[in-house]
Amino acid sequence: MKILERDFTGYGKEPPNPNWPKKSRLAINFVINVEEGSEYSPLLGDLKSESGLSEVPGGRHNQNQRDLAIESIYEYGSRVGFWRITKLLDNYKMPHTFFVCALTLLQNKEICEHIKNSSNDICCHGYRWEEHYRLNKIIEKKQIKKAYDLILKLTNKKAKGWYCRYAPSENTRKLLIQNGNFLYDSDAYNDDLPYWVETGEKKHLVIPYSLDTNDVHFKLPSGFSGSTQFYEYVCDSINYLYKEGSHQPKMLNIGLHPRLIGRPGRVVAIEKIIKHIRSLNKIWVCKREDVAHHWYANFYE
Repeated sequence: MKILERDFTGYGKEPPNPNWPKKSRLAINFVINVEEGSEYSPLLGDLKSESGLSEVPGGRHNQNQRDLAIESIYEYGSRVGFWRITKLLDNYKMPHTFFVCALTLLQNKEICEHIKNSSNDICCHGYRWEEHYRLNKIIEKKQIKKAYDLILKLTNKKAKGWYCRYAPSENTRKLLIQNGNFLYDSDAYNDDLPYWVETGEKKHLVIPYSLDTNDVHFKLPSGFSGSTQFYEYVCDSINYLYKEGSHQPKMLNIGLHPRLIGRPGRVVAIEKIIKHIRSLNKIWVCKREDVAHHWYANFYE
C-alpha cells in the first residue's frame, strides 16, 4: 500500500505553545475579502459570468452573456458592505487583514484609498478572483507578480502574504518563494497554528485559513440562515479554543465578505462576536502580518 506524500501528522498531540503576546490563550484574525470587480465577467474578457459566493441561486451560463443580477450583488459589496464592515471594526478598534484581489483597487478608488491609509495589512488574494489551479506555471507566475506589483503601486504597501481563491495549484507555493516578496501564504486549511514547510532552500511559513468560521456559509441555497447561527458558531469556536488555550493556545480566522455579511441583517453577528471577544481578557486580536512576524521572531531556526 502506497504511503501518500502528505503530512497527516502536523504537530500531533503536543502542539507547541505559540507564546502569544500578553500570554493570550487565543489569537484572532478578522479577514475582509476584497474581491468585487475582479470576478469573472464578459466585461473582462471572460467567456462566462461569475457564479460563486452570491445570493443568486443559479446564474447564467451562456458564453459571453453578462449576469446582471450577479454583477449587482457584487456591487453591493463594494458600494455598501465594505464600508459597513470596516466602520464596525474600526469603531471597536479591532485590527484586521485585507485579502485583496489587485484588480479590485482599480474599480473603487475610495476603497483603494481606505486600504492605503489604513493601519491594517494586506494579504494578496491574486490579481483577479480566479482559480490558480487552472493556470499553467508560466501564466501563474506572471499573475502573482502582476498582483503584488499593482497592490504596491496603488497603496504603497507591500502585501506580506498570499491566499488563492479556494485552492492553489501544485506550483503556487514554489512560485511565491521564487517571487521573494512574501512572508507567508495561507493556502492551507489543515491546522490551528502556523507552521513551516521545507522548500529545499529555506523555510517557508504557512498561516492556515479556515472556511468554517467564515461567512461563505451565508451563500444560498444552504448554510447559515441568519446572523444568530453565524454568531453562535463563531462564539462556540472561540469558547472552546479559549478553554483549550489554558494549556494549548491556538489561532482562529474569521473570514468576511462585504457582499455577504455586509448586509444589515447579518453584520449584527460581527458586533456580537466583538462584544463576546471583549468579555474575555486573554485574547490577542491581531493582523495576519503580526502573526507572521511573531512566528519568525519566536520559531525560526
